[in-house]
Amino acid sequence: MLEVEELRVVYGARAVVDGVSFSLARGEAAALVGASGSGKSQTALALLGLNAPGARLSGAARFAGENLLTLPRRRLDALRGRRIAMAFQEPAASLDPFLSVGAQLCAVLRLRAGLSRTQARARAIDLFGLARLPEPERKFDAFPHQLSGGQLQRVAIAMALSCEPALLLADEPTSALDATVAAQVMELLDELRRRLGLAVLIITHDLPLARRFAGVVHVMADGRLVEGGAGAARPLAAAAPRGRAPAQGEASGEAAEILRLERVSVRAGGRGLFAPPSREILKGVSLTLERGRTLAVVGESGAGKTTLARAALRLAPSEGSIRFMGREIGALPEKALRPLRRDMQMVFQDPFGALSPRLRVADVVAEGLAVHEPSLSRRERDEAAAEALRAVGLDPARRFARPSAFSGGQRQRIALARALILAPRLVVLDEPTSALDEALRGDVLRLIAALQRERGLSYLLVTHDLAAARALAHRVAVMKDGEIVETGAAEEVLEAPRHAYARALVEAARRLGGGA
Repeated sequence: MLEVEELRVVYGARAVVDGVSFSLARGEAAALVGASGSGKSQTALALLGLNAPGARLSGAARFAGENLLTLPRRRLDALRGRRIAMAFQEPAASLDPFLSVGAQLCAVLRLRAGLSRTQARARAIDLFGLARLPEPERKFDAFPHQLSGGQLQRVAIAMALSCEPALLLADEPTSALDATVAAQVMELLDELRRRLGLAVLIITHDLPLARRFAGVVHVMADGRLVEGGAGAARPLAAAAPRGRAPAQGEASGEAAEILRLERVSVRAGGRGLFAPPSREILKGVSLTLERGRTLAVVGESGAGKTTLARAALRLAPSEGSIRFMGREIGALPEKALRPLRRDMQMVFQDPFGALSPRLRVADVVAEGLAVHEPSLSRRERDEAAAEALRAVGLDPARRFARPSAFSGGQRQRIALARALILAPRLVVLDEPTSALDEALRGDVLRLIAALQRERGLSYLLVTHDLAAARALAHRVAVMKDGEIVETGAAEEVLEAPRHAYARALVEAARRLGGGA
């Protein structure tokens, strides 16, 4: 069905894809695996002519006998969506923020499948259900910002499958999903592949996932295929997160608390004439984080983890008590809260949406310094930005480029550098490794742990990666439907969970090979 021969993608004098060749048969699943920036996504984008402006393509990519690289634009447009579909790595960036997700899927169905308005709505709800989006009829009218990262990923998969394509390009299809839903999504794709004869090309840094669901694994490095076959992926797993969080001394009790939430609730909806009914997203959540320690909040996508993190930093309106560094901030006016913002920073789940596309990376990273240390000169801020980028493993020489010039994993490290440059006391990490390959994930987790030891940082970690929770967290809280159903020492919760839902999470992670 697909035959790629000596594919090259060149920007300026730099080849980001250099002589890649592979084939994919009808009904087959293959994976492109490699480190962030290795050229995986650029290879997939080239098949649909979606590379950034200035890209020069050469070689061949034959789909059902037609060379996709030389097709007229009109013919290529006819293949997109109908015969070849793509689920993008960052669904929040590929969805229109001004339209409901249902309206966007209906637009695809009406344009590509020729369905009526009524037929498109019914089919869209069916597809949302197929992609395991909870409450599909209700979510039909939701806007992208009202859905969690994992729910947006499922919307993207539903859109990709909407016209029953022959070839599906899945770019990091599970990067924003918890283990339970990730297993369901991959099993769904595997079922569709077998039932419909669908060819699937998975672009991923998740080695266990690639080994489990792909018949052939192609490993990329520096734009080239370095070796074929499933066995080639094994060396890349050496840097995956392992082990347990180190002990951080014996300090405990109220004097050591940096954050305490008591009966915190968050409601959504209920505003305006046409707004949906009000509903509780957080239902009286209470938790405590001690200084110099890490509390991981784990659970399914849509459980309320990110809402909890935002509420803790007063980024979402809430009810209840929030104490930070011994001070009640739940009802603190914004003017009084602003000086505390330096000490509480957040690394957002979607780095592309959190980084201004118009600013250079140096200015993005140093933005907080301009606010909290206005006396610094522009040169001093630039030097601080360069050092922050170096600390997270990025070449400081690239700081004059814009975020669009970096891969998803690199953008995530830029977001981490922006938070750490202010030397905060509390950092909220919302899925900080979801877009990283195994090697970089291990590097970033080690960096996060080292910074905690050196600076006494406290972390509130929101993650579906139980291996990351085990590597970093001292305590774990398991969330379901806006409530904490189990909390305790990380080792106890991740090795011998008591609650049935917590046990299901741990078991799903083990089935995917990325367990705790």
